Amino acid sequence: MILIVDDKEENIFSLQRILELNSFSVDSATSGEEALKKILNNAYSLIILDVQMPGMDGFEVAEALSGFKKAKDIPIIFLSAVNTDKKFITKGYTSGGVDYVTKPVDPDLFILRVKTLVQLFDQKRELNNTRLSLLDEVETRKATEEKLKETLSAQLSILESMPQIAFSVRPDCTIEFVNEPWFLYSDDASTMPAVHEEDKKVYEAVDKSIEAGKIFVGEVRIRNKSTGEFRYHLLKFVPVRQNNEIKKWIGTFTDIQEQKTANEILEARVQERTTELIAKNKELEVSNYELQQFASVASHDLKEPLRKVQIYSNLLKERFLLDTPEANRNINRVIDASSRMNRLINDLLEYSRLSIDSLFERTDLKELIEEILVDLELSIREKNAFITISDIPQLDVISGQMRQVFQNLISNALKFSKKEAQPVIHIKAELQEGSGSEPICRIEVADNGIGFDEQYLEKVFTIFQRLNPKEDYEGTGIGLAIVKKIIDKHNGTITARSKEGEGATFIITLPVHHKA
Repeated sequence: MILIVDDKEENIFSLQRILELNSFSVDSATSGEEALKKILNNAYSLIILDVQMPGMDGFEVAEALSGFKKAKDIPIIFLSAVNTDKKFITKGYTSGGVDYVTKPVDPDLFILRVKTLVQLFDQKRELNNTRLSLLDEVETRKATEEKLKETLSAQLSILESMPQIAFSVRPDCTIEFVNEPWFLYSDDASTMPAVHEEDKKVYEAVDKSIEAGKIFVGEVRIRNKSTGEFRYHLLKFVPVRQNNEIKKWIGTFTDIQEQKTANEILEARVQERTTELIAKNKELEVSNYELQQFASVASHDLKEPLRKVQIYSNLLKERFLLDTPEANRNINRVIDASSRMNRLINDLLEYSRLSIDSLFERTDLKELIEEILVDLELSIREKNAFITISDIPQLDVISGQMRQVFQNLISNALKFSKKEAQPVIHIKAELQEGSGSEPICRIEVADNGIGFDEQYLEKVFTIFQRLNPKEDYEGTGIGLAIVKKIIDKHNGTITARSKEGEGATFIITLPVHHKA
């Protein structure tokens, strides 16, 4: 049975469907604590463990399992959609995992991995059970020579019945016993199977392990007599001791050719996908550059005729329409519409420029925000707004883009203030520990304005989306989309808390240090 541990039911469901379609029996747990309880009460061949979970994360669960005698040998596959850096993968292996898979999961490759690990675990468990059985037999029959002979005979019978190549070696390194599969790879019982030219040093390593009295485990290619093919095998030498003296060595060759082939296919597919991604990235870079060039040219070409519309509309208004109320109202609508279009063109141009690489530098955000307040002095005075700024640590950012972020957020707070109340805006920040112990800065921009319904949270960061009528509040619907794109470029996050009529709080998290 396979245990899936993930705090998200949808992730468990998708993995469970994939595994059940491949005839695996599946159990699940939605937290590390629940998983530990189940593992103590059930037998599993494999644990698929999500890295990021509330409470105990995946690494903590794996480390806890290493202390359980019953569970310490169960293979663990870590799953992660976020923690894909080398240090997290390394931590996964050092925590007891045998594999580390990033989301989204490729079903075909994932099933290959699962089948291989389950097969190896079952073989290991079978071999371990056999070894324990042999040791028990030796322990219970060592009182007399006759019982020892019976035990040795039982051992040889077990070795003979094993599907792997099995053999025993005396302390003087002469071969004592071989089972039937041995003769598929060797002409006689006294000669070790022929190894690949590149693997001849393996037998030298075996001799050193025998001299040291230590277990040997290693991969080697041996030649099948009938086909002439060199197949990968896992060679294992285990000493059999009696009264702390090595009486013999038990060796096995376990065929792992299919596993190696699967790994090679996996590596080839990974390389193929990597090549495809590199090519796509290059295409994307070219596309982004062309898009930025197009936006720049288009905005310039659009501004010129629009400027003429504005100039001639104002001339018509001043010279001919001041005394005609209805015509004056209509020309004002033309002027207002052309002004909105001009702002829209400028915002689109700014949005397209965010795809261009810029220089990150150490920046004092508090000083930057204070400069913005000077620029917005007239709007602040007109609204009689009260604004506070707490200490903000210096961060590695693109200062021009961060100026745009806070200018948009503060301008929105002033724009969407309540008509009957004094606008109050609080800006505060604190350092927190991010993933992998890397520090992050959490910044809040809170106001007491009109707010919005949180069910539309995703909508406020979408380009051209507006929650309020343009007749009541000016804007192009691009400002918060620009903010979101800038924060994404800084590897940060932005979200908001709000209720209609109770103000809004925008929450930004940014890495303290930029990593190129």
